[in-house]
Amino acid sequence: MSMLHTPLCDLLGCKYPIIQTAMGWVSGPELVAASGNAGAFGFLAGATIPPDEIERDIVKIKSLTDAPFGVNFHMYQPNAADIVDLVIKHRVRAVSYSRSPGAEMIGRLKEHGVRCVPTIGLPKHAIKAIELGADAVTVQGGEGGGHTGSVPTSLLIPQVIDAVAGKVPVVAAGGFKDGRGLVAALAWGADGIAMGTRFLMAKESSPPDATKQRYVDCNNPSEIVVSRAIDGLPQRMITNEMLSRLERANPVTKFLIAVSNGLRYRRFTGASLFGMLRSAIAMTRNSDMTLSQAIMSANAPMIIQKAMVDGQPSAGVLPSGQVAGVIGEVQSCEQIIASIVSEAQERLRELAAMAAREARV
Repeated sequence: MSMLHTPLCDLLGCKYPIIQTAMGWVSGPELVAASGNAGAFGFLAGATIPPDEIERDIVKIKSLTDAPFGVNFHMYQPNAADIVDLVIKHRVRAVSYSRSPGAEMIGRLKEHGVRCVPTIGLPKHAIKAIELGADAVTVQGGEGGGHTGSVPTSLLIPQVIDAVAGKVPVVAAGGFKDGRGLVAALAWGADGIAMGTRFLMAKESSPPDATKQRYVDCNNPSEIVVSRAIDGLPQRMITNEMLSRLERANPVTKFLIAVSNGLRYRRFTGASLFGMLRSAIAMTRNSDMTLSQAIMSANAPMIIQKAMVDGQPSAGVLPSGQVAGVIGEVQSCEQIIASIVSEAQERLRELAAMAAREARV
């Protein structure tokens, strides 16, 4: 265990420097608890849980594990302040987010000992996140699923590590699934890895078996493409019927689909129409998104729901890292973590032996 102990383990209180990322409709209480019980650190996906059910899920996780865990959210969802209150109330160890909360919200979290771990995609974003109070940063390279950038993980991680200059732990994400990847990330200077797709393909994740099987059947990374059809921003997904339909749709049709999904999302979250428009405008002020993209962002959770909740992988979109193309089976969290740890330790022993031989020459 000591071979893999890093500052990230101390920060989050986990046994191994492995994070199970929050994925909408995927990262439920069972997955978060199973990840923690296996020695990783799990995040509950708080952005796609009805407001009145978030506390229920936090309590359920605590009933399933004594391991620390986190909650993911973004400041633009209608119940963001309520999630912060619940995180503080239940002494949740950490929060993660991609669209950074304001300094005031971060300050309140940190005042109560909650670790803030944003996901970023560029060195300048890491620097800004740290200025706002981030305790660690997760850096996702282009191979990662969902919203992603264009810089490969192997190039982006060292850039961010140099920019951060040891101020906070850096977590590498995008293309990781095994112990070799963990050792590679540590060699770059990262303090651990974060995985989404590998945990989506876990027995304890929320999606129905039919959806998981679609990921297993995707045995070619080239089938996992980047598209702007959902909300105008690049997202990596498995090619399927729904994505092809959205790609062919004209801008007006896409916008009408987005408005329809926005209304469905409003009913789901309990937000008012005015509140959603206000959130969309706020998103444009605090990011590079246009108003049209902000409105279309409601597309993602509701279209993903078709696959991840309803078990209709052809009727929804399938966010995925390229790594799904080389994962051929669904395993339990315990099996996933044990395999990663065993392989990483073996690789580290081999490297240590190599270094010892060189020292004797």
